[in-house]
Amino acid sequence: MIALVDYDMGNLRSVQKGLERVGHAAVVTSDPEVVRHADKIVLPGVGAFSDAIASLRERGLVDPLCDAIAAGTPLLGICLGMQLLFERSHEDGVHEGLGVLPGEVVRFAGLPHECKVPHMGWNQLSIKRPSPVLEGIHDGDYFYFVHSYYVRPGDAGLVAAETDYHVPFCSCVHRDNVFAAQFHPEKSQACGLRLLRNFAEL
Repeated sequence: MIALVDYDMGNLRSVQKGLERVGHAAVVTSDPEVVRHADKIVLPGVGAFSDAIASLRERGLVDPLCDAIAAGTPLLGICLGMQLLFERSHEDGVHEGLGVLPGEVVRFAGLPHECKVPHMGWNQLSIKRPSPVLEGIHDGDYFYFVHSYYVRPGDAGLVAAETDYHVPFCSCVHRDNVFAAQFHPEKSQACGLRLLRNFAEL
């Protein structure tokens, strides 16, 4: 059973539909015990970091998420869901994240005029190391992004792929059973569906 974590921050149905298209059912849930005992977990998200982490805490989802990850349950973080896995974010102040991965979330800064913030639209992956969720995905493949902040991992070994937006930034991470993408696989057509299938079939 794949649990799609519902904390009222994102278009869960589009991720659910993406998984269904590659032949895998997912249940949308905010039940801490369902999350704790799921076979796989997807943590999506769109919006502000501070609101998201507050919502996870209010719904009692922080400990179940961390417990499941510690027990080896595969987890896929998407967009804001990726950022929440790190130690802190600098979006509208400094806010503590789940602390599953070392590093911080920072805003794009010092970009030339033609590089608008948010970074929105199609951009390419530069794959830095193999990852099961990137199997069949190639250097230069395009994915869909919408974000003003990005993760700066405290361990370079976490980086599975980077994307260039005047400067390279981390767009995909992998450590053990934890995978995360800054882009939206559910909006990224064939390549995004391939990533969702790879995760669902781990």
